[in-house]
Amino acid sequence: MSTEPRWRRIRSPRNAGPNKRSKALAGATALVLPLAAMVGLASPAEAATSATASYAKASDWGSGFEGRWTVKNTGTTTLSSWTVEWDFPANTKVNSAWDATVTNSANRWTAKNVGWNGTLAPGASVSFGFNGSGSGAPSGCKLNGNPCDGSTPGDNAPSAPGKPTASDITDTSVKLSWAPATDDNGIKNYDVKRDGATVATVTGTTYTNTGLTAGTNYSYTVVARDTADQTGPASAATTVRTTGGDGETPGGGKINLGYFTNWGSYTVKNLVTSGSAEKITHINYAFGNVQNGKCTIGDAYEDYEKTYTAANSVDGVADTWDQPLRGHFNQLRKLKAEYPHIKILWSFGGWTWSGGFGQAVQNPAAFAKSCHDLVEDPRWADVFDGIDLDWEYPNACGLTCDNSGPAAIKNMMQAMRAEFGPDNLLTAAITADGSNGGKLDAADYGGAAQYIDWYDVMTYDYFGSWSAQGPTAPHSPLTAYPGIPAQGFNSADAIAKLRAKGVPAEKLLLGIGFYGRGWTGVTQSAPGGSATGPAAGIEPGNQYYKVLKTTCPATGTIGGTAYAHCGNNWWSYDTPATIGTKMAWAKEQGLGGAFFWEFNGDTTDGELVKAISNGLK
Repeated sequence: MSTEPRWRRIRSPRNAGPNKRSKALAGATALVLPLAAMVGLASPAEAATSATASYAKASDWGSGFEGRWTVKNTGTTTLSSWTVEWDFPANTKVNSAWDATVTNSANRWTAKNVGWNGTLAPGASVSFGFNGSGSGAPSGCKLNGNPCDGSTPGDNAPSAPGKPTASDITDTSVKLSWAPATDDNGIKNYDVKRDGATVATVTGTTYTNTGLTAGTNYSYTVVARDTADQTGPASAATTVRTTGGDGETPGGGKINLGYFTNWGSYTVKNLVTSGSAEKITHINYAFGNVQNGKCTIGDAYEDYEKTYTAANSVDGVADTWDQPLRGHFNQLRKLKAEYPHIKILWSFGGWTWSGGFGQAVQNPAAFAKSCHDLVEDPRWADVFDGIDLDWEYPNACGLTCDNSGPAAIKNMMQAMRAEFGPDNLLTAAITADGSNGGKLDAADYGGAAQYIDWYDVMTYDYFGSWSAQGPTAPHSPLTAYPGIPAQGFNSADAIAKLRAKGVPAEKLLLGIGFYGRGWTGVTQSAPGGSATGPAAGIEPGNQYYKVLKTTCPATGTIGGTAYAHCGNNWWSYDTPATIGTKMAWAKEQGLGGAFFWEFNGDTTDGELVKAISNGLK
């Protein structure tokens, strides 16, 4: 059970009334923009063969860094002036400089000596420095127009190619593509290296590696070779996991997505120790906030500042106080390195923070840009593969009431897709109210579907102890049943309504709750009994599955889900068996897969995650 303070655990939602699922309220923290570690150049520079210029990062204080160049006369005659030129990536720049006059044209930076330090006797050196921001390293260095390492002009080694991008991944092959390297005399070919060994030499910038083993991780880099047969530095590495292995991919090709909260006791390492990392395909990291028309940080400490010990870290390596990125974001980065099949989306909003969407949708383009800038922040851009919007509920009432109109969700998703482009995932968690004139009828979910990858349909929290006297009813029925308290409040009706609105089945994920809803003061075992109030739990009327499975085991099923009567308490929740039934139904319907709220409710051995994965195969 979580030991988090109550003020951090404002619970969320339901399809019909006050609570749908748990979401935390963390203090919003102003976004700071520290620098990711810059890689220093080992190569120095100089004019002709008589001088060099070398670069080093002198210090890094998080929000910026100090860079330092040293020019040395390695020749036998006096150097009368010097000019150092280099390229920075677009996200890196010089803010102020000393002991040199520094200017730029786009990404090309030029530093010229000042009056007193231009003359260098043989063997003498001089340094100049600057304060900068960004995450890139200098490249393409020239000193007085010649290579910075003092080599003969026109005989430079090639640059590093771009980091390989993997596509068309199968059980036995993967296609790799990369941005070309540069060289003063041209590139001859590229060596493709797998796990450090050269597997091919190609003239183009793509290569398909075949003959691989299913379900296996491989690491790829690329090295360029120029016309003089000189090799340059290797590209950044890309880890690829082939599909298959043990007969199946996680979920049999279907999506198995879980919400990971930034306030719970469940850690990223628990994904590994429970075995869940092998079974899931996607993670929604919850939550970022929506404030003043922008996406903002939800909890800076948990997200990227908290320090993890070696025992609690995914790879067994402790964080240091001065590393550029810590917290959950760094742990998720380590998780992806070990399980590259997992894609991670940053989820914004949720029950507590959905109130900000009404203002955000007044200028969807500006909101989308703010979200893109935050998700693609250089400190953690590699962690996230897209964004999820958890807006509860467009043009309807949840914690607050939204009146932005039926077209608001379509306008929002259109702007988000335009900003994030075709290669980033764009998803939304939406209501599962399938009643006539209910929340699904309040917004244009069909029109918005053309811009998204899928909807997380929240097919849970239909019934609960917000109706304190009952009647008792399962909070996540798959189908209607005789005596159900409200028509349209079940998964089958919600999915049918969305499909009727034109949403393709493969863009719908069935929602599973890893918790139960319960009442006390109940004497009737079957659903439909009266109660005196909510049962005790992690909050009134809510308890994790991992607790209920032993404290109040299931005594029956109805509508495709389980219920339990123990003493005076009555609970409903999904079990591995009912999840199996729901996954079989999802496959019959051609759905894209399933998602769940959230990892904290599962057992230490990932019992429910495994049930979803097995059921989708």
